[in-house]
Parts: sequence; C-alpha cells; structure tokens
Amino acid sequence: MQKLLKPLLAIKTKTGYSIFTIVVVTLFSTWALFEATKAEVVVAADGEEQTVKTHIETVGELLDELGINVGKYDELSHAINEKIKDGMEINLATAHKITLIIDGEKEDYITTAETVGEFFKEIEQVITLSEHDEVSHSGIENINGNMEIAITTAFPVEVIDGTEDSQQFWATDGTVKELLDKNEISIGKLDKVEPELDEELEKDMKIVITHVEKKKEEVEESISFGTEERNDSSLEKGKSYTISEGTEGKVLKTYEVIYENGKEVDREVVSEEVLQESSNKIVAIGTKTVKKAAPKTEPASSGKTFTMEATAYGPDCNGCSGVTAYGINIKKDPTPKVISVDPSVIPLGTRVWVEGYGEAIAGDTGGAIKGNRIDVLVPSEAYAASNWGRRTVTVKVLD
Repeated sequence: MQKLLKPLLAIKTKTGYSIFTIVVVTLFSTWALFEATKAEVVVAADGEEQTVKTHIETVGELLDELGINVGKYDELSHAINEKIKDGMEINLATAHKITLIIDGEKEDYITTAETVGEFFKEIEQVITLSEHDEVSHSGIENINGNMEIAITTAFPVEVIDGTEDSQQFWATDGTVKELLDKNEISIGKLDKVEPELDEELEKDMKIVITHVEKKKEEVEESISFGTEERNDSSLEKGKSYTISEGTEGKVLKTYEVIYENGKEVDREVVSEEVLQESSNKIVAIGTKTVKKAAPKTEPASSGKTFTMEATAYGPDCNGCSGVTAYGINIKKDPTPKVISVDPSVIPLGTRVWVEGYGEAIAGDTGGAIKGNRIDVLVPSEAYAASNWGRRTVTVKVLD
C-alpha cells in the first residue's frame, strides 16, 4: 500500500492531495469489502475449537489450510466437498482403535467416542455388560490413542446356607471363602462347607453350608434286671416259681449330641453315673424227680367228703415257726404234705385227699381257717401266690 501511495505523496499540489485521498478511500473500501465478504466458520477438532474467517470454498480445503488431517474412520460433521457458509460449525471427531480383551479373547474396534462409557453404548447391540462384570477402565475415562480395555465376565454361584432358601451371587474370580466373606456369610468352627473354602470359584458352582452344633444332654435311663435261676430239689422237675421279682435300676447318662442344621445326627455317651442298682429276678427251678403212679381218680374212702375253699402257704410265711400245731416239721426237705384245717370240721391227725394236691395230713391250724376252708402247704410263699392261688376243691377223709 505504501508503494502505491509513494508517487501520490510526491505530488505536493492541491490537485495531488485530492487524487491521493480518492485512492486511499478506494483501496480501504476495497479491503473492507474483501474482509466483509469472508465467511466466519467455527472448527472443532480433538477437543480444540477455533474461529476462522475465510474465502475458501469447501470444507476440505479449509481443513487442509488449517493443517487438520481427516482419517479414514474419523467422523466429520460435513462432507469434504461441502461449500463453506458463514456461521458454519465444523466438528471433527478423531477415530481411535480400542482392543477389547474379554476373558482373555481379543477383538479390535474403531470408535470416535470420547469416553469409555460412550464407547460401550456404541457397541451395546454387540456386547452387553452386566453390572457384575469387572472392567479395567471406568465409564468416565477419556479415550486416548490405542487403548486396551479388559473385561472379566461375572458368573453365577449358588449358595445354600443351612436350611435357608438358595441364594445367587456373582463373581469373576477368587475362592469360596472370599465369596462368603464378601457377602457377609459367617461360618462357624464346626460348620461344613462344600466345596472346601480354598476351592477356586467356577461358573454354576453350588456351595452348600451345613451348620454343625455340639451339645451335652443329661438323660436318666432305666437299668434292666436279669433273671437268676436257683435249683429247688423240693420242687418237681419241670416246674418253677418266682422267689423274688426283679427291680430296675437307674443311671444318669451324659451324651454329646451333634446337630446339623438343627437336626440331631449323632449322639455318644461321654459319662454315666449309676443312681440305683438293679436287682435280679430269682426263679426256683424244680429238680425233684417224681415217679409217676398209675393214674387214679380219687382214693377209696369210707369217710366224709367236703367241698372246701383252698388257699396255700409256704414254710417261710410270716409268723410260721416251722413246726405245725400237730408237731410236724414243715421246713424239712422235701416239704411234707400238710393242710391247715378247722379241727371242729376235720380233726388234727386225720389223713385226707385234696383235689389237685393229693394225700395229706390235717396237721396245722390257722386264724383264718374256719369252717369249710383249708390251707395247703407248698414249698414257698412265692410258689403259693404264683401256682396255687385260691380255688374250690373236693376234700375226702381217708380214715
């Protein structure tokens, strides 16, 4: 501009000044018009924004002038050959390569997303992430250059805790113990866990927890009695009677009881204390051999016949001295055949036959033996109670 104005400046006349003024005004107007016809464009690339004024015709030419290269996979808001317009906003998103490593398997992707979260939203139709999956980068992290993102897919693990309903948990790795600790599932000292606590987690694994409890319980139990047999030579062979009944004893047992999930599965005696000893039942066993006589119904008799109520007693009865009112020793072996009578009915010393007892001598009396009643002598009081009882018999006087 100064070169153009030099000749004019050399003119010092009034006319010269007028020409100079006209030229200056004309040049300024031309320049102002040139600037005014430029298009104002905003260019945003790689996060940087700049405003430029230009007469360049196309978007591609403008980017070339600004030194901005557009890659094959870059995302450009306008076509390269699109005409520049005043107020235009040109956005360029540079594409990046991302390598996804999913459970060790690699796959490459090209994206123009700015953040990891936006990238995953782009590919959600291809890859669906679970909230339990483990991702090496956070969703808000910016994507820069070539990035590797590792994903470990979570898998379900079923846990059955005692008698509670089955629960499902998600894991990507670790041991059985780490999973239980993470989910605040407590294990007691005696509890059983299958698989073992140090077992590595696997897909669709089932963990079963059995809660074990030990308790001590005291129980009072009966001690059974045995049977003791004693030979009795006064009793006919093949017969027996109870001398004394047995009695049960008592024992206090302490058990260690094991419960699994509240149910008893085992018990073991750890100590016992006898509170009362048992006593055996004593039974007399007859050993006497008796020669069998020819059967006969009743002995011949010319005397009286009575129908009487008969009971039995033994030489060991209360108040028995061992010698009858007639002077017979009833404790000798074998026991003699003696009956107690009312002397006013059957005189002492009379030989009699008693149905179911045989021949005997009326040799004793008793305070309760009155009228048509007799008491037959048997080997013992126990035998009398268990083998004779009370019965109605026929009594015949033999002499």
